Amino acid sequence: MYIRRVKGPVCITLPDGTKLTRSDLPPADTKRWVARRKATVVAAVDHGLIEPEEACQMYQLSAEELNLWRSVVHRHGAAALRVTAIQKYRQL
Repeated sequence: MYIRRVKGPVCITLPDGTKLTRSDLPPADTKRWVARRKATVVAAVDHGLIEPEEACQMYQLSAEELNLWRSVVHRHGAAALRVTAIQKYRQL
């Protein structure tokens, strides 16, 4: 059996005590981004499971989009990533 080696940690423990692994990340071909998937990617980047550049390349995101997700989660929490919540959390 061949085991692919990856840079960085294989598993991280989040502040709430849950574990996040690379297998918990959304598939690379994800087209429908729901808030839960966005929050998982943000948590993986914030806690060092994957690098921001790797996330952008893996999910075909721009750096600005990933940074927007991260800033929204840091300011308002994961609920602000919902498409229907954009109006509520929009900065004027």
